[in-house]
Amino acid sequence: MDVPTPLDSPTDCRGVSEFLSQVGNRWTVQVVVALREQPRRFNGIKRHVGGISQQMLTRTLKTLERDGMVERTVRASTPPQVEYALTALGQSLSEPVRRLAEWALAHRTTIHENRLRYDAHR
Repeated sequence: MDVPTPLDSPTDCRGVSEFLSQVGNRWTVQVVVALREQPRRFNGIKRHVGGISQQMLTRTLKTLERDGMVERTVRASTPPQVEYALTALGQSLSEPVRRLAEWALAHRTTIHENRLRYDAHR
């Protein structure tokens, strides 16, 4: 008899799906990549992640902090400086995210061509 794995239950699958939808989010991936090499301040992340609004970056960082992927450190200075860094859990996510991003870059032309071909036949 097989021992059930966590993904055998519909309830567990929903939990995984919820997490993967957040982790697979366009902005989450880019923020994790931005923090992979070094901690950064808010505006440094914003510069690194082109096109993200201040509101979306704030929301993404809060979600990552809530999930334990990002640590927020406030430096005692005037004005206070806030720095964001990946936690050990966030670092463990950064490698598969980096590989996924590399895969997407390597295959973007093929995917674009496939979409054009598909759309032409619809």
